[in-house]
Amino acid sequence: MANMTLVKTPMPEQDPQIRARNFKEVALGYTAEMAIEEANRCLGCKNPKCVEGCPVNVRIPEFIKKVQEGDFKAAYEIITSTNALPALSGRVCPQESQCEAKCVRGIKGEPVAIGRLERFVADWYRENVNEMPSKVPSNGIKVAVVGSGPAGMTAASDLAKKGYAVTMFEALHTAGGVLVYGIPEFRLPKAIVANEVEKLKAQGVEVMTNMVIGRVLTIDELFEMGYKAVFVGSGAGLPMFMNIPGESLKGVMSANEYLTRTNLMKAYDESYDTPIVQSKAVAVVGGGNVAMDAARCAMRLGAEHVYVVYRRGEAEMPARLEEKHHAKEEGIEFMTLCNPTEILGDENGRACGMKCIRMELGEPDASGRRRPIEVPNSEFVIDVDTVIMSLGTSPNPLIRSTTPGLETNRKGCLIVNENEMTTRDGVFAGGDAVTGAATVILAMGAGKKGAEAIDKYLQGK
Repeated sequence: MANMTLVKTPMPEQDPQIRARNFKEVALGYTAEMAIEEANRCLGCKNPKCVEGCPVNVRIPEFIKKVQEGDFKAAYEIITSTNALPALSGRVCPQESQCEAKCVRGIKGEPVAIGRLERFVADWYRENVNEMPSKVPSNGIKVAVVGSGPAGMTAASDLAKKGYAVTMFEALHTAGGVLVYGIPEFRLPKAIVANEVEKLKAQGVEVMTNMVIGRVLTIDELFEMGYKAVFVGSGAGLPMFMNIPGESLKGVMSANEYLTRTNLMKAYDESYDTPIVQSKAVAVVGGGNVAMDAARCAMRLGAEHVYVVYRRGEAEMPARLEEKHHAKEEGIEFMTLCNPTEILGDENGRACGMKCIRMELGEPDASGRRRPIEVPNSEFVIDVDTVIMSLGTSPNPLIRSTTPGLETNRKGCLIVNENEMTTRDGVFAGGDAVTGAATVILAMGAGKKGAEAIDKYLQGK
């Protein structure tokens, strides 16, 4: 029976006062009863616009129909026919601007909670079945995948399903890319990522860690080793800074470093010997999801005050609404229409404050957002001992600098054609290495497209 309630079935969450000081997952997930209740809000449209909004084309009404029937295993099989990583995308994908944005239930109320249902199905399967995929017969053709983030994992999975002998090379000591070093435990538990890596191995994918391609091996050497194609999904891990006075002071760092120490190296866990700055007051400069992650980590690591400093207004912040909402609930203070001009230091070379200037919004710039303009004589100082720069990232230049014939644009992103092939024959690329920093689901879509293109290339099509 259809559920015509105008709002989504609420997702249980930890209390903000409690979760702000622990790294356990914030959202607790649907029960089976909640999932069926929410699934019954789906109208099963004959022309489902939601599927068009999904970068990996999940067969959304079909899997939701199975949830309505209580057949969660069948729902999982439908999702994974097009999406290799549903437990991940169900948690971190911006559904509100993609599949759910197209849902007709959103016209007169809230859309169906597609992401929450996808997460429920993936979690139910992992907890109740967790059957490892079988390895298909090998065609003997070797393909290298550089990077084990969402683009690399998706490409590796899809290529393995087609029978290719896939090796996935990861620069760090743990596979998962940004999923393990960038996204905090309270948003994406690392055990879930590890389980997805085990599924890749069961499919026959060889996972090699501590392999910095461009340093340990070059792409040319991969071809010499017998790989017939290479997919570069190495992400965008090179942080940007403002180049203002004081950025070299102690206590000033990139969000990449802060999150890597916190997440991958588990600085929050006392059983790990990972040094991290102990802060009383933290300023995070930036307004994206990474800024929210850094700010929320700082609060959990013991800071008394955490400020998000952003030069535009809150409406212009690129972070997901859910992330902003959770940050505010946890006590993060938003200082919008402010821009840092200098980081102040004490006699020991440690940050002790940040000088800012107030901003106002002018006419739209090239990005379509209103350009921030300084307000004269509006300088002020925030008392902070830690400054985390979250201004975006660009691809590491190592691969392009060690691979002749590999061209990039002015931002250092690899140039690809409509088939995801770079300017070097046999080298394909996708995800943040091509687009610059973007979303997990867009990287997954690029990995899927890249695998299809590699298959056609190697089959002479």
